[in-house]
Amino acid sequence: MVHPQKKIRIAILDLYAGQINQGMPCIREIIRQFDSSHGVSLETDVFDVRLKKQVPDLSYHLYISSGGPGSPLDSKGSEWEKAYFGWLSQVEEFNRSAGPETAKRVFFICHSFELACRYFKIAKVCKRKSTAFGVFPAHILPEGYDEPVFEGLDNPFFVLESRSYQVVSPNHEKIEEMGASVLALEKERPHVPLERAVIAIRFNEYMIGTQFHPEANAAETSRFLRRRDKKKAVVEQHGEEKWEKMIELLDDPEKIKATYSHILPNFLEQSIEQLLQSRP
Repeated sequence: MVHPQKKIRIAILDLYAGQINQGMPCIREIIRQFDSSHGVSLETDVFDVRLKKQVPDLSYHLYISSGGPGSPLDSKGSEWEKAYFGWLSQVEEFNRSAGPETAKRVFFICHSFELACRYFKIAKVCKRKSTAFGVFPAHILPEGYDEPVFEGLDNPFFVLESRSYQVVSPNHEKIEEMGASVLALEKERPHVPLERAVIAIRFNEYMIGTQFHPEANAAETSRFLRRRDKKKAVVEQHGEEKWEKMIELLDDPEKIKATYSHILPNFLEQSIEQLLQSRP
C-alpha cells in the first residue's frame, strides 16, 4: 500500500487526565512505525479530553481514544464527558450517511471502551471485585473469528490489562439492533463463580473497542514498571509477587508482542485501505 501523496489525519483522544502513562507514547509509536513502513502520510493531533475538555472535529479520518485512570461511572454528567459523548454522537451521525471512503473510523481503548459501552447502552459497566492487573489470555468468540482487526492472532491471545472496572451482561437485543458483535471475553476462571467480562466489541462497521491495551509495548512497559516509583506503586497495591509475575510475562516475547504488532496496525491498515480505495 503506497500512496505517498495522500494525507490521512488521525485524532488521538487523550483520557489520561495528565497522569504519566505508557499508553500515549505507545499509540504514537505504532502510528510512527506504520507511517514509515507503509508510505502513507499520517498527520496526528492530540486532544486532552479530561483536563481541557478538548475533542476533535470531523476533519479527521481516524480516531483513537485512549485508556485512562479512574472510574468510567463517576464522570456521568461532567463537562468533559458531555463533550466526549457530543463528539461521539457527531461521528455516529456523520457515519449514517457516509460510504466506506468517507466514514470516520474509531478505536476505543480501556477507559474509552467502558465509556462507549455506556454511551451505546450495550452492556453493564461496573466495578470489579478486585483490580485486573497483568498479562492474561483473551478468548475470541465465534463472532470474532472473522474480525479483520484480529487477523494474525491466535486464540487465545495475550493482552495487558490494568482495570478496576468491567463490562458485563451484554444487552443482546441492543447488540442485534445495532449490528454489533461481542468479539472476545476475558480469561476463563472455572473456580470463580462470576460472569466473564466482555473485553472486545465491534460496535458497528466503523467503531471497535477493547477493554485491554492493544498499544502496550512489552519492552517499554517492562522498563516503565521497573522505575522505582512505578514499582513501589504496583507493590503497594498488588504485592511484590504480582509485580515480579508481570515483569516475567512482559519479558516473554511470545506473550503480548503479537497483540501489539497486529491489533492497532490492522485497524490502521484496513481503515486506510478502505479510505483510499475510491480516491483517484
